Amino acid sequence: MSDLVIRPAGETRYDAVSLGEVMLRLDPGEGRIRTARSFRAWEGGGEYNVSRGLRRAFGLRTAIVTALADNEVGRLVEDLILTGGLDTSFIQWVPYDGIGRQVRNGLNFTERGFGVRGAVGVSDRGHTAAAQLTPGDVDWEHLFGELGVRWFHTGGIFAALSDSAAETVIEAVTVARKHGTIVSYDLNYRPSLWKAVGGQARAQEVNRAIAPHIDVMIGNEEDFTASLGFEVEGVDENLSALELSSFAAMIDRVAEAYPNFQVIATTLRTVHSATVNDWGAIAWSKGTGLVSATHRERLEILDRVGGGDSFASGLAYGLLAGEDLQTAVEYGAAHGALAMTTPGDTTMVSKAEVLKLAGGGGARVDR
Repeated sequence: MSDLVIRPAGETRYDAVSLGEVMLRLDPGEGRIRTARSFRAWEGGGEYNVSRGLRRAFGLRTAIVTALADNEVGRLVEDLILTGGLDTSFIQWVPYDGIGRQVRNGLNFTERGFGVRGAVGVSDRGHTAAAQLTPGDVDWEHLFGELGVRWFHTGGIFAALSDSAAETVIEAVTVARKHGTIVSYDLNYRPSLWKAVGGQARAQEVNRAIAPHIDVMIGNEEDFTASLGFEVEGVDENLSALELSSFAAMIDRVAEAYPNFQVIATTLRTVHSATVNDWGAIAWSKGTGLVSATHRERLEILDRVGGGDSFASGLAYGLLAGEDLQTAVEYGAAHGALAMTTPGDTTMVSKAEVLKLAGGGGARVDR
């Protein structure tokens, strides 16, 4: 059984809700952004992807809290969100001024990479509606107190967008925890989001203010180092998923610094090329201690974007389902591995596929 005390499904409207920006992803497929003449349109966002995975892969009741400029691009993003199955009742629609002087919708151009050519992401998200969310814009008491939510997820990408976005995170997580909602947070450090506003120092200032309000903290090695200032000692930048003792020591320091963390989880990735990575994960809880997911060496990847978000949604599903931490981290690692075999930020995986892979199944043809 999970160490977490999670509200029963019968007394809540939603199993999971995310707070974050949803961008329009424009994907050149096998080509390059710089030479593309056509793009495939998807939706995506670090926080959103988690609740979408919980809805599409695992069949849970989910919603997104975000803001969009009310124009045709915003309505396209809404249409993609509806396809993903999330409740859109909590989207804040902001009047559009005609050319985006004051508010606009975020765009994310993403090429997958292949072999020695790494993946590339180019975001165009200044002055977006989501970045301008402020405390008081969302009725959190109605969402968490009256409707009820079992799990709330947000993260460091949204918190990096503006000072008001970070303040909105703190407002949301404070109300969520007051009403017994489990709060998860993915540190998701992105240098491009912080470099113009103070870099790692500012990232640590913001995330250290948010961390005392979090129950389940998620990230990779770089995230814990850049966003919270915890170094992993004795390993180089190209991490081996087998060097668990160094990560265990880091997690011990994180847990001591933030006794409110009930679960800490981190993905482990060694990059051999853009299309071949070693992939694994570890997790810790107060009652269980440290557990490790199946280590998948030389995992073949089509599109790595969203792999960490799919890990987070698989982990959350396991814990929401009342599974023990070992099972939950296996679900997370399996879901992340599978999600990286398909294009786009968001999952195309079924729960049956996750459970099969987490249970030791392989890639033989299902007939």
